[in-house]
Amino acid sequence: MTINQWGSRARQRGLSFIGLVLIGVAAVAVFAIGGQSVPMFIEFNAAKRAIEKAKLAGSVPEIRAQFDRSAAIDDINSIRGADLEIGKAGDKVIVKFKYSREIALAGPAFLVYRFEAQTK
Repeated sequence: MTINQWGSRARQRGLSFIGLVLIGVAAVAVFAIGGQSVPMFIEFNAAKRAIEKAKLAGSVPEIRAQFDRSAAIDDINSIRGADLEIGKAGDKVIVKFKYSREIALAGPAFLVYRFEAQTK
């Protein structure tokens, strides 16, 4: 072999097998967590829409019942009408909720999402 062939071989770059495995493990972890997180955010947005619709009902029991009907349609399982905080600010009805959801990562490690919303 000539010197030129050795010189070009020493400058070769690429991804090692171990690097490829580490990137694969990181990609699987991102997709696994994302696959569990996306439905939680979809449910949260459905719950926000449900409280906006429910606040138009008249009394507190009607607001809770309207939310429960919307929750049954939109498959909201993390919160119920009984969990809503309902109050007034001046002449406006304010409906709030707060809850948390967990994703088990490994052993005692969890990823915790805390969701909170209120009507305007």
